[in-house]
Amino acid sequence: MRVQPQWIDYNGHLNMAYYNVLFDLASDDAFDLFGLGKDYVKERQLSHYSLEVHVTYLRELGNNAPVKITLQLLDFDAKRCHFFQQMYHAEEGFLAATSEQICMHVDVQTKKSTPFPEDVLAKIKAMHEAHAHLPVPPQVGHVIGIPRKG
Repeated sequence: MRVQPQWIDYNGHLNMAYYNVLFDLASDDAFDLFGLGKDYVKERQLSHYSLEVHVTYLRELGNNAPVKITLQLLDFDAKRCHFFQQMYHAEEGFLAATSEQICMHVDVQTKKSTPFPEDVLAKIKAMHEAHAHLPVPPQVGHVIGIPRKG
């Protein structure tokens, strides 16, 4: 993906909202691997909604910067996924931002949580097992606040 010109703010870098756009597009690609893409919503009337997101901005990205995003599945249960994304400048290699998120599987008609179907859950479990050896990034579980010296 690339940073689009209309996403640049008055400070001359990628506006904070568009980091989330890029993370969201990348998570859509990853969730397609589970079978949770656009067709899933149409065919099964099920989807996933974000419950909580923590974004950490580490370095600026400028206009037309190439971006690469990774996704690591940290945990899951019958209805939720906890995952972590890292956004890199695709050419220079630096880490620009991270996003930690929990999403909930829902029935789009009732707007209530519902368990993942077995076929989807099996794919989620397989990804979780494939990611089990990866180290937990230091930003996972970060608490926001102003540090005070004591």
